[in-house]
Amino acid sequence: MNVLPSACLKDVTTAAPLAYESRELLALNAYVGVQSRGMPIAPVVDENTKPFIEAGREIFQRRQGQLNISCAQCHDQYAGRKLAGNVLPQGHPTGYPMYRLEWQNVGSLERRLRSCMTGVRAEPYKAGSEQFVALEMFLMWRARGMSLETPAVRP
Repeated sequence: MNVLPSACLKDVTTAAPLAYESRELLALNAYVGVQSRGMPIAPVVDENTKPFIEAGREIFQRRQGQLNISCAQCHDQYAGRKLAGNVLPQGHPTGYPMYRLEWQNVGSLERRLRSCMTGVRAEPYKAGSEQFVALEMFLMWRARGMSLETPAVRP
């Protein structure tokens, strides 16, 4: 999650927190991710994280926006089908931050989630919100055991 390196930086140094989606934060996230590249995703599930994972699961399954569609409908029911010429993935966040061709730059998982929400015509949550943290935690839990491939490249 984008929050962690910036929060850690603030807690162990006198440096100011890095702004969301800033080049510096994305670079730091990519650097930390590369150090773990190929390792299995193993989120900690305990009394502190479990409520976020459950809240994220609820958000993932809830219909949203004018299109009245849930994340689960696209990324579970329709995974492998095409949308606007691109194959719908199962929504595993194994490569974030990643370079997306549509962005012509590196972006965070939160940026991708905002884009999905806009795509179904839902109002995206505030940057760094508890909802985004919960959804990211759930997605990492869903991807447990998969290899980290940060930074990845996608269309």
